[in-house]
Amino acid sequence: MKEREQIVIVGAGFGGLWAARALARAPVTVTLVDKNNYHGFWPLLYQVAAAELEAEQIGYPIRRILRSRRNVSFVLGRVEELDLQAKTLRTESQTMSYDYLILALGSSSTFFNIPGADTYTFPLKTMEDGIALRNHILRCFEMAAQEPNAAERQRLLTFVVVGGGPTGVEYAGALAELIYGPLAKDYRDLDVTEVSLVLVEMGGRLLAGMPEKLGRYAEARLRKMGVQLFLETAVTEVTADHVCFQNGSGLPTRSVVWTAGVRGHPLAERWGLPVGRDGRVAVAPTLQLPGEPNVYIIGDMAAFAGEDGRPLPMLAPVAMQQGSHAAANIRRQIAGQEPEPFRYFDKGTMATIGRSAAVARLAGVSFTGFIAWIVWLVVHLFQLIGYRHRLVVLINWAWSYLFFERAVRLILPVGRGRRDAPEESVPYG
Repeated sequence: MKEREQIVIVGAGFGGLWAARALARAPVTVTLVDKNNYHGFWPLLYQVAAAELEAEQIGYPIRRILRSRRNVSFVLGRVEELDLQAKTLRTESQTMSYDYLILALGSSSTFFNIPGADTYTFPLKTMEDGIALRNHILRCFEMAAQEPNAAERQRLLTFVVVGGGPTGVEYAGALAELIYGPLAKDYRDLDVTEVSLVLVEMGGRLLAGMPEKLGRYAEARLRKMGVQLFLETAVTEVTADHVCFQNGSGLPTRSVVWTAGVRGHPLAERWGLPVGRDGRVAVAPTLQLPGEPNVYIIGDMAAFAGEDGRPLPMLAPVAMQQGSHAAANIRRQIAGQEPEPFRYFDKGTMATIGRSAAVARLAGVSFTGFIAWIVWLVVHLFQLIGYRHRLVVLINWAWSYLFFERAVRLILPVGRGRRDAPEESVPYG
């Protein structure tokens, strides 16, 4: 009797986890590999950086998720080598063989070769990034409270967010609420009018991937919250205490948050996979790696053209659907059937802009304001894994809404932060 097929999934993000779930009851043996022992709910990472949620509230232990899935095991480790010919991969501690492989490595920040951007900015890709950024914002206020020099105090209280996509818009709104709400009350000796919060976007409007009216709503809302918008403005250099723009202007600041772009995980290129300029791997319509029918690439790592001919966006819903589809195709192959092409069902996009305001496009319908905000809350709450996490997050959101407070204004020790983290520190998935 033939042994069960061995399936290895690298990356426990949305794509890898959904693939593992879809294979949980199949007559196969599944091994899920990730450098972290938790699945991170990255759409809410910006709230960790804005002192609204604790890091553990958006992370869930992988082994707890897989506890009832008897044919799925977990290996904590970083995949260092991949041998497609031998069908093996090696972590720091062991070498694993596979019959089928799903690569769901996710993405990393890209800095477009802008001098200093990779050294002096704060990306938002990992749990460490979120904690490090929160620590930095709070330290800036602590230092400003003791700084007698007005120019240096201005530098400490100037915060620049680069990138007008959903993450940049959401973080700018959350940071404005943190600064002009709890921090303004905590630091009574500071003049809040000295704070400058700037959102920089190279294009002509925010939320370019959404209908124009949603972008215009976001612009009006952020301005009302005290955020300055620098549209059609490109960053040309970042230093330890300054950010420079293409028009010759600049801002003295120690805080530049980078949400301007992402690319495929750097390990794909290191392993010799055929990557494009954006670091993503072009896959077949079935999500298979060309020339390797037993290897699937999904999520942010995969360059898959949608119906309009452009690669699908690097969003959680894309990864989830691709993870489930790759698992279904592997089951078809094991049964002697041909794998089927992937079809993405676009359920819509949304972004929140602080308290009681959001933008949403669902089922082709665009709407804004309080209703969009409620929809955003419900969708994100139910996408969290675990009833306890949902309850704790809901309590935190309710506390913030009712009392205009943030419960997590703590400067905590953290390991590697944004400036000394190696490429491999970006999460899988």
